[in-house]
Amino acid sequence: MRGIVTLDGPSASGKSSVAKRVAEALGVPYLSSGLLYRGAALLALRAGVDPRDEEGLLRLLQAHRVRLVPGRENRVLADGEDLTPFLHTLEVDRVVSEVARHPGVRAWVNARLREVPPPFVAEGRDMGTAVFPHAPHKFYLTASPEVRARRRAKERPETYEAVLKDLLERDEKDKAQSAPAPDALVLDTSGMTLDEVVAWVLERLKD
Repeated sequence: MRGIVTLDGPSASGKSSVAKRVAEALGVPYLSSGLLYRGAALLALRAGVDPRDEEGLLRLLQAHRVRLVPGRENRVLADGEDLTPFLHTLEVDRVVSEVARHPGVRAWVNARLREVPPPFVAEGRDMGTAVFPHAPHKFYLTASPEVRARRRAKERPETYEAVLKDLLERDEKDKAQSAPAPDALVLDTSGMTLDEVVAWVLERLKD
């Protein structure tokens, strides 16, 4: 596989797990755009920068050398420090959508992603629309909010109810950003296992 595969979808739709497995089957890296947004959100929380302040965020990002390191597990480094262990918390969950709404921050993330040479599998919200619009293989994974909240609650110490509330709020904030590319294949994964979703994607790549 020599090109780019994009896997988009809303929060907790399973795209990260699917991207890892698909990339492994193809023998290529996968890229997690969401980790870069989470990295930006974490830096903002640490520095006390208001996530609604686009200029402040961009100054902060320009002051640090941030890069995404692809591989079996993606890592985000800032000035050599590995931020990855601190990126999946409810605190970051609650501000990452606000950070990701800024066009300047989005351009910064997209530039970091485009620094990585293909082939790879890229997952996020708008990989097939804004970042790699000419990718030959595009998929969009979705699932009901309740199913996605149950999946996310397994990864968080918070209750299912708290996770569902945050997820619905994030869906609303991400609505404009997270839409399928016109040429993407769309799959509702609500009633499917991870193995079934991976097999579905690989079968279409084979076709």
